[in-house]
Amino acid sequence: MRIDLHAHSNVSDGTETPADVMASAARAGLDVVALTDHDSTAGWAEAAAAAAMYGVALVPGMEVSCRTEEGISVHLLSYLHDPTHPGLLEEITKAKDSRLTRAERMVTILAEDYPLTWDDVIHRVAPGATLGRPHIADALVAAGVVEDRSEAFASILTSRSRYFIPHYAPDPATAVELVRAAGGVPVFAHPVASARGRIVGERTYREMIDAGLAGLEIDHRDNPEEGRDFLRRLAGRHNLLITGSSDYHGTGKPNLLGENLTAPEMLARIEELGTGTVVVRP
Repeated sequence: MRIDLHAHSNVSDGTETPADVMASAARAGLDVVALTDHDSTAGWAEAAAAAAMYGVALVPGMEVSCRTEEGISVHLLSYLHDPTHPGLLEEITKAKDSRLTRAERMVTILAEDYPLTWDDVIHRVAPGATLGRPHIADALVAAGVVEDRSEAFASILTSRSRYFIPHYAPDPATAVELVRAAGGVPVFAHPVASARGRIVGERTYREMIDAGLAGLEIDHRDNPEEGRDFLRRLAGRHNLLITGSSDYHGTGKPNLLGENLTAPEMLARIEELGTGTVVVRP
């Protein structure tokens, strides 16, 4: 069984609709795929309807953006949570609203140096989608400033750039608690992806595990091999789930569906733990 537990649609920063993600998963030979848009579950219904059409099971999920008190970005995958849970919904709504305000401020600063307007960015965002830096990157590509998203993030939109402005995000341990309260299964996404920026230390892992962290996304292209060894030892000590995934974004990233996979027994454990919703099977 081929299982990929991390994919994005245009409900956040992917380039395909939720239904098209399911179609792409089928073409990639997947049996199961998780839709994990940033701070949003708005694509679940469309993806679920497409599951039967394309013969691919859907794991309803979400990627929650978090930040430590030191300012380190942490991404938390949530599987099978209740999308209407008040506490979790309040936090992701607050984060989405903050992303919008932050994006407007970034575009204002960028417009001082580049041919970019707010309308250029909004034009790249699907209705109801979680707006983020990838949409600004797409507008910069369209304006001919950069060749692709990767170049934009490596230069103009990096967190070290003068144009960068942070947005609100909950503490990682708090997010873990909220996901658990919503009946979900919290898994730390690409924890040692140092090329993306600073990574967390032992204290954050301890706090997240104490709060109920269920697993670690280990097999991911952005986790270096030595980091994966550390994560496997940590998972063994604390009986954590081990997942693998692509972090697919359509044409928004080079990541390919199925390039890393999750073992069937790990999906079974996720289904045992998740009580907020269920896997949608064709």
